[in-house]
Amino acid sequence: MTISESSKGSKNTKTEITMVRIYLTEEKAHLEKLMAILHDQENVRGVTVFRGISGFGKSGDVHSSSLLDLSLNLPIVVEFFDTPEKTEKIIGHLNSFIEPGHIVSWSANVNG
Repeated sequence: MTISESSKGSKNTKTEITMVRIYLTEEKAHLEKLMAILHDQENVRGVTVFRGISGFGKSGDVHSSSLLDLSLNLPIVVEFFDTPEKTEKIIGHLNSFIEPGHIVSWSANVNG
């Protein structure tokens, strides 16, 4: 049975969402505050935090891990999604403590 055959009898519904990605470093990460806002205050539909192994931003400073590093300052990416209206409100709030140029968002669809 192919995917198209198995989905013929089911409703294929999609919901419009906005994906938001926030770029931070461990050193400057406001991760606890950010997670408290997204989870406790805003109750967003989904959040994932990624820890990078290397990266650089506008400053050009490379943040990477090596066996010689005693204190890590690796890239952190926080990604979440919810309705466009809700994410717009949240981004407005996050702009008060996240540096300009560190929040990226785009429209997407979620199944169901």
